[in-house]
Amino acid sequence: MRKIILSVIGILLIVFSVLFAQKLIANKNKPKPIKEKVVKTVFTDTVTNGTVKIVIPANGSLVAKRRIELFAEVQGVFKPSNKLFRPGQKYGKGQALISMDASEYYAGVQSAKSNLYNTLAAIMPDLRLDFPDVYPKWQDYLNSFDLSKTTPQLPKMASDKENYFITGRGIVSSYYNVKNLEQHLSKYIISAPFSGILTQALVTEGSLIRSGQKLGEFIDPSVYEMEVALSEGYASLLKVGEPVTLNNLDHTETYSGVVSRVNGSIDTATQTITAYIEVKDEVLKEGMYLEANLDAKEEHDAIEIDRNLLLETQQVFVVRDSILGVIPAKPVHFSDTKVVLKGIPDGAVILKKAVPGAYVGMLIKPYTEQKKRAGEK
Repeated sequence: MRKIILSVIGILLIVFSVLFAQKLIANKNKPKPIKEKVVKTVFTDTVTNGTVKIVIPANGSLVAKRRIELFAEVQGVFKPSNKLFRPGQKYGKGQALISMDASEYYAGVQSAKSNLYNTLAAIMPDLRLDFPDVYPKWQDYLNSFDLSKTTPQLPKMASDKENYFITGRGIVSSYYNVKNLEQHLSKYIISAPFSGILTQALVTEGSLIRSGQKLGEFIDPSVYEMEVALSEGYASLLKVGEPVTLNNLDHTETYSGVVSRVNGSIDTATQTITAYIEVKDEVLKEGMYLEANLDAKEEHDAIEIDRNLLLETQQVFVVRDSILGVIPAKPVHFSDTKVVLKGIPDGAVILKKAVPGAYVGMLIKPYTEQKKRAGEK
């Protein structure tokens, strides 16, 4: 039995050996496969040099060009008025924003004005006798003196004798003391310096206002400015008066602005220069975030392509007889996604989209050529 099993195993080994040898011989005579050359299809573009506008993108939030922070210079109780001192309240130029109770201080001012009037009246007999030529003008001044109105300016002195006489009676010092009190009294009413709207109110009617206390903020909503920080490389391109197109983040609204100011110094920390864009529109609000496109200048005899098409060696791929080559190019401006180039001749065929793994001498097939062939079939 054992001999039979061994004989069968031996026969099987011989059969497998013969089959394996035949397979090896067949593979040896089989011709090696020829690798097909892969020709990539690429998008190309024919160069036509022209005028390219260099546009600088920027963004920022709007701030009212005319704005003031309201502070109290005197102390008093906030008196109620026809308009509530609340955010969003509109005021015309010269209209009272805040009025404080000044009855006590007003009485002191009236007392000082009364003393000045009495002093003037007391010197009138002496003026009539000693200075009859200047008496009429002082009499007219006394007649025009009204305690309920602002103290009028003293008559101009005609001579040194008149000056010594008037000054010696303490009239000049009394006059300036009254004017100082009147100036202080005017600070009990804070008036709007221009027509605008209240954006912040920190006090309410009836509250005690203290000297130096911040009361709120007041802006002119007709003109806004947007501050933008640009790379210092754009410093020579920015010009005051240049038109600017602005749009909101959704790109649904467009506004027209103008470069109103350009900072004269560069931020040493960020190496940026600050420009201010003035914009007017009724729908704009302070704090709105806008995007701006500044037309810096125009480059003639230039083209604009994607940045990834410019090689690190300052060259671009060019197509010659379905083979890739390179030609030098001179970049004059870079943006986030584009680059403006000069020095590429008209009629040159360059890549329109980047090709992964592209190299000089690579076989390519322009997309337009492939489309034509497909149409002929």
